[in-house]
Amino acid sequence: MHNDHATLRATVMLELLVPRGWPVRVEVELGYDTRDPYAVTAGFRCGPSGTVEWCFSRDLLADGLLTDVGEGDVRVGPADDHIELVSLVVSSPAGMAMFEAYAEDLAEFLDHTYDLVPPGVEELWVSVDDALTTLMSRDRR
Repeated sequence: MHNDHATLRATVMLELLVPRGWPVRVEVELGYDTRDPYAVTAGFRCGPSGTVEWCFSRDLLADGLLTDVGEGDVRVGPADDHIELVSLVVSSPAGMAMFEAYAEDLAEFLDHTYDLVPPGVEELWVSVDDALTTLMSRDRR
């Protein structure tokens, strides 16, 4: 296990696709933490004081640059009409939202995560003890 943990943050602009309306630009903060090397987060600002954060697989984001992936709450894939765009769909019991992002922005973010933790060596960054401690602390709440 590595002890030199690092975090990465990048702000990207996505377009929220609105039925029968113009897309709405949304600022999204992408995050990566070497303590959870398999995951990325996307923080969507919703209003002046709130952020909704989605956590999903780094591989899902990478694969979604090339092909449609995801079966659950997060789906990613190339946009139908524009090769330079990627579609990101998030869903919850409260509803669904579809966004489009520039593939280049997402690929650049992923490249920076690969600089921190190359693909295929994520397990070297995972601490089973830390994971168990985190899970046990959640059970006590």
